[in-house]
Amino acid sequence: MSSIKVQPVIMAGGSGTRLWPLSRAGYPKQFLVLAGNESLFQQAARRLAELAAPGIAAAAPLIVGNEEHRFLLLDQLRETAIEPGAALLEPCGRNTAPAVTLAALAALEDGTDPVLVVTPADQTVTDPAAFKKAMQDAVRQAADGAIVILGITPERPETGYGYIRASADASGLAVAAFVEKPDLATAEAYLASGDYFWNAGMFVLRASVWIAALGQFRPDILETTRAAWAARTTDAKFIRPGKKEFAAVPAESIDYAVMERCPGSPFPLRMVPLAAGWNDLGAWEAVWLVADKDADGNAAFGDAIIKASKNTLVHATSRLVSVVGLEDVVVVETPDAVLVTDRARSQEVKAIVNQLHASQRGELDLPRKVHRPWGWYDSIDHGERFQVKRIMVKPGASLSLQMHHHRAEHWIVVSGTAEVTNGEQVLLISENQSTYIPLGEKHRLRNPGKVPLEIIEVQSGSYLGEDDIVRFDDTYGRS
Repeated sequence: MSSIKVQPVIMAGGSGTRLWPLSRAGYPKQFLVLAGNESLFQQAARRLAELAAPGIAAAAPLIVGNEEHRFLLLDQLRETAIEPGAALLEPCGRNTAPAVTLAALAALEDGTDPVLVVTPADQTVTDPAAFKKAMQDAVRQAADGAIVILGITPERPETGYGYIRASADASGLAVAAFVEKPDLATAEAYLASGDYFWNAGMFVLRASVWIAALGQFRPDILETTRAAWAARTTDAKFIRPGKKEFAAVPAESIDYAVMERCPGSPFPLRMVPLAAGWNDLGAWEAVWLVADKDADGNAAFGDAIIKASKNTLVHATSRLVSVVGLEDVVVVETPDAVLVTDRARSQEVKAIVNQLHASQRGELDLPRKVHRPWGWYDSIDHGERFQVKRIMVKPGASLSLQMHHHRAEHWIVVSGTAEVTNGEQVLLISENQSTYIPLGEKHRLRNPGKVPLEIIEVQSGSYLGEDDIVRFDDTYGRS
């Protein structure tokens, strides 16, 4: 008997707004280490890498993500030694239905019809063996033409999740209905009945079945996504759908576009229960739930001291955070923002994010430490007409050849060796040496060594924004 070909698909385009201020648009929650020793994205990749079994052959994962996160995706996969099949880069967010459609079209390119295993990149699972078993069961059902959804066995009357109502039949469990987020009394009734499961947003189905179902229920999404796929460009592992064409795709979720329309349709919708210690870490309350706690129910991350407190979460990233006499509270500290909230109301953090968006505040998009394909920079200090950054450049990496209209720069090497292009000069600068880049001069910073290069950059001038960069040559394809 031939093996079932499986194509894992990791949906990595979310923004994680309810985990602000740690999660930002430029570095969202799926790339954060919130449980365990790896990021949520890395954990998802490892789980899917273990799907193979007798009769099941798993391909390298397809990643569907944001264009802005492309190097972050590959860097984090490189740390796990997992090689992606491709990274499908969305030029703008269009929700999950178009994202899955891109993955299905990519999976069908070689003439096969694999089973897609679609999972979000921002969830945790504490029992990988139970996850693997349930997913393999779903794969076998999907190979016969079913659309299979993973339903999480509920552990509490949760009001923050959508639910699935399932009914037993001769073949297992059929999905009878989808239910929106309930109030507490309804959630308690769901838990008591045993017929309801949390909707985890994990789906298993053949690529052709997704295309057929979407063509029946939302042909507009299918046709516009096909047009964007036809206009794609490819650069190594990166596949970019046509930017203009993808912007015309209607934004819709998998649930609304297809899944909720399947009951009673020609597309059989099945459910496999998953009891594997699942959590989607959708808000700080969920982070507290999965964290290690002391005898009083307190969870601490980073340099934190908690006294005379109960059931409280403190997450410190850059300095000592001390709390006394708190109960059911979340405190999150980052170098440029602090959040304090009632733990039970942590879902409402999104309202803060909405206000930041309306005010066009910089704390919405980027943390103080910003990751780039060549390394990172940390904005240490700033004032009128000056800014100080700490910059790390990876071995062998370089910044673009660039110039600035409004600022000059001083570079001091802290560790490693810098190769500096400064106008017509190219020179090597070692630890404790420095150089000056005049306003308007073409320049480049490169690390020719085997160890990370760290410098302190002092910018001075009339305008210090990141958009005052004119690039002449760039390894990473930026303009």
